[in-house]
Amino acid sequence: MTAHYLAISTSYSGALLLGALLDLLLGDPRWLPHPVRGVGLLISGLERGLRKLPYEKIAGCILVFAVLFSVVMVTTVTLHWAGSLAAVYWIFSCLALRNLDDESNKVIAALRSGDLHKARTLVQYLVGRDTHDLSERDVTRAVFETVAENMSDAVVAPLFYLAILGVPGMVAYKAVNTMDSMMGYKTERYIRFGWAAARLDDVANYIPARITAGLIVVSAVLVRLRWRSAIRAVLRDAHLQPSPNAGYPEAALAGALGVRLGGLNYYFGQAVQKPFLGDPIEDLQWRRFSHVRLLLYLVAACSYVVVALWLM
Repeated sequence: MTAHYLAISTSYSGALLLGALLDLLLGDPRWLPHPVRGVGLLISGLERGLRKLPYEKIAGCILVFAVLFSVVMVTTVTLHWAGSLAAVYWIFSCLALRNLDDESNKVIAALRSGDLHKARTLVQYLVGRDTHDLSERDVTRAVFETVAENMSDAVVAPLFYLAILGVPGMVAYKAVNTMDSMMGYKTERYIRFGWAAARLDDVANYIPARITAGLIVVSAVLVRLRWRSAIRAVLRDAHLQPSPNAGYPEAALAGALGVRLGGLNYYFGQAVQKPFLGDPIEDLQWRRFSHVRLLLYLVAACSYVVVALWLM
């Protein structure tokens, strides 16, 4: 049993290196079947059927169980038949570093060229808030916040579950993340049906979000940003956010840059005032995105190294 586990771990270590390299080189090519799109179709199909049940919370719980069971079974079967090739594919598919960088950089490029309308249009694919009336500063804030949060969702959390639960655990995490992105809204349609998906996502991201905040602090030390302010913002502000997890990487990033994130957002036309994160030592400008990207890649690099060494 020990020898078998060591063999799997070694295989995962090599697959991680190849998967991470493919993610950096290719991102999310449209021509390649992506498991998240498959999970999305599964969720939509199950929702249509389960909506017929009288109790929405129970129906939502059944959907969560069915999706997780399905993705773990499919992942396990493909690993059994295709071995390392399947592991590389799943790891590559579950990481989204290049895609996060590309999509956020498109918004900043639009701001750089002075096209605020285009920036608003592009940023709506990254965030859940209303974007049609955002100012340049608010678009910048939206990009910085989503990059900070997705340092965890797109990189650290998938790697965390790869380290402790293997490839099936990594894919299961992405399924949880996808269910939350599709159903984890406090709207009349999903506040009960999506309850289980939203709560499970909170649990799944609890540790990775805090690890991400720590890695942002470490990265800020390496590149001589405001790491002390990052620690202060995490300890003082992170727990004030409505989300039990998103505030941690966002506060760390705000502190490291010396800017203030958080504030007034609109969701489906409803105003939501979120607590502020960090201190406005410097202006919140899109030009600081170069530092955001630097921190993003340093956090990813630290995560890859630690998990690869763990799996050896």
